[in-house]
Amino acid sequence: MREILETLILTAIIFLGVRVLVQNYKVEGFSMEPTLNDGQYLLINKIGTHFQPPKRGDIIVFEYPLDTSKSFVKRVIGLPGDTVEVRDHDTIVDGKVISEPYIKAPANSFFPPTVVPPHEYFVMGDNRNNSSDSRSWGMLPENDLIGTAWVSYWPPSSWGIIKHFAYRELT
Repeated sequence: MREILETLILTAIIFLGVRVLVQNYKVEGFSMEPTLNDGQYLLINKIGTHFQPPKRGDIIVFEYPLDTSKSFVKRVIGLPGDTVEVRDHDTIVDGKVISEPYIKAPANSFFPPTVVPPHEYFVMGDNRNNSSDSRSWGMLPENDLIGTAWVSYWPPSSWGIIKHFAYRELT
């Protein structure tokens, strides 16, 4: 009986530990195409953002600021203190047009130069013309972060580590 109880307790500890560290997430919609597809499953690193804030180019999952019962996945474009704008099909950070080879098509929108406030992020979907993101609902508060996309595990053809994109223009 003691061994069974120890096994159950150890199983519960492992289960709870994993739930605190990682979370699965199902991509719903087309806002992150072609990088992520509708119905794709991801593992989210929940603990990492407590030790290191997201970087430009990271794909993150967060509670939608206008309805926290929903969660979204987007790419971090602007960090606190950055000036972000979208014009003439270009995304501009701190006065520099950034290279975005991961997008489906350039944005057909305008977003005026705006400074990202402290403890907030500017996020956009990779499918710029089919994405509800910071251009429409504003900056993402740091407290709404759930975690960083880490691994894609379904469908099998999409299995792998989610790669961080570094903007060389801004280094």
